Amino acid sequence: MKSGIRIGRIISIPIELHASWFLIFGLLTWSLATGLLPQEYTELSTTWHWILGVITSLFFFGSVLAHELGHAVLALRNKVPVRKITLFIFGGLAQIEKDPPTPGAEFRIAIAGPLTSLGLAAVFGSLWLLDQAIPYLAAPSIWLARINLILAVFNMIPGFPLDGGRVLRAAIWQWSGSYNRATRIASTVGQLTAYGFIGFGIFEMFMGRFMDGLWLVFIGTFLNNAASSSAAVSNLQEALKGVSVADVMPRNLLQVPGLISVQRLVDEYMLSGKQAAVFVGDRHGLRGVLTLQDIRSLPPRKWPFTTAEQAMSPVSHLMTVSAQTELWHTLEMMQAKGVSRVAVKENDQVVGVLTQEQIQQYLQLRSRLRL
Repeated sequence: MKSGIRIGRIISIPIELHASWFLIFGLLTWSLATGLLPQEYTELSTTWHWILGVITSLFFFGSVLAHELGHAVLALRNKVPVRKITLFIFGGLAQIEKDPPTPGAEFRIAIAGPLTSLGLAAVFGSLWLLDQAIPYLAAPSIWLARINLILAVFNMIPGFPLDGGRVLRAAIWQWSGSYNRATRIASTVGQLTAYGFIGFGIFEMFMGRFMDGLWLVFIGTFLNNAASSSAAVSNLQEALKGVSVADVMPRNLLQVPGLISVQRLVDEYMLSGKQAAVFVGDRHGLRGVLTLQDIRSLPPRKWPFTTAEQAMSPVSHLMTVSAQTELWHTLEMMQAKGVSRVAVKENDQVVGVLTQEQIQQYLQLRSRLRL
């Protein structure tokens, strides 16, 4: 998911609002202010309906945030870093940086969210019992109790990547001993669940409940895309199993002086296919790496007047990995840090550079050889 608007941090985890959040916040507030609240409080003015609608919507998204924090806290306790939490049109998403280490950790992280929502349902239900006679409070309290209960139950549907699907993956992982197999099975169940949502949504639309049906179709499409992506990632992880950075990275990169022009570099080395990347340095040592991606970022008209040193990525700015690191873990780190290339070291010396483009080319070649 693309970055959103950063609104703060909780337990060191960045909290963001995706652009789609504003749409669902507005629709939810409108629904409460023109539907539930006027029915419950006929004596209140329209202004008060809207004020209570905004406040109730904020409490709802606070509940969604608490649900995601439940996942995040358990992830951190199980040594799984959390990149950020994003609130968006379908609720919230805690983005973790790596897979849980064990089936037990996967189960604990997955179940924490629904348990948090159940706890909030009990809290708001208890408030309703106390404030039934107090104007302005009863309807929001019971609505928040119900919506948190629905949130807990909905997320326990065994369709990956919902929490119930992750619980299912943990169970299959524990039974089979294979994380990738468990992910593929849970993703397949998730896709079937998604098709069920889409099918029922289309049925609802034909029955005259167009908006309800359209919303179900949207949810089903989102779940199907997420489940398909999870299956693709699992297949990619399986394909890269046992492959190290040293198996893929180009070795013996040419070292060029920093004052050589980009145009000359392209004409003499890169157009011929001899080099896709070069080291930039001199007798005093290596100063940087210049890749095709660096060159593509420059307009061709500037190539004759730009030196390799001006266009290079300084080694000190690059993330480094060992040549023996598994390629899958390297790709995970690159995606987590948002970088497209890494410097590769052996015996504390930079011996090469690896880009996401090279990994993609390796996978394409491997795929063709298997056909």
